[in-house]
Amino acid sequence: MTEASGPLRVSAVSLDCADHVVLATFYAELLGGTVLWTHDDASAVDAGGLVLVPQSVTDYREPEWPGAAIVHLDLTTGAEELDDEVTRAVALGARLAHPQPDPRWRVLLDPAGHPFCITPFAP
Repeated sequence: MTEASGPLRVSAVSLDCADHVVLATFYAELLGGTVLWTHDDASAVDAGGLVLVPQSVTDYREPEWPGAAIVHLDLTTGAEELDDEVTRAVALGARLAHPQPDPRWRVLLDPAGHPFCITPFAP
């Protein structure tokens, strides 16, 4: 039996998609991050303390919104910047999701169809 080396840590969040370069570029621009690397089927984006790894998969299908329990990103901004950040995200390739469950935040879909929220609330 080996000795435990400590708790596990999250090293990255992988996002399946049809085109990993498009998704990596989107998140790097949206989050002010940097594309760390790109290979044949995946890219990595340093998003300021979180690494996102878009990975191309064969026959990728977008998640359904609203739908079954899925993982999504919650991005925070000041309440007064909410509409400006939504407009910027849409200009970069996101689209508003329908329906919107609460007027205090916005649910958007990234270029691969993954939902993400822009909210003025932070944990």
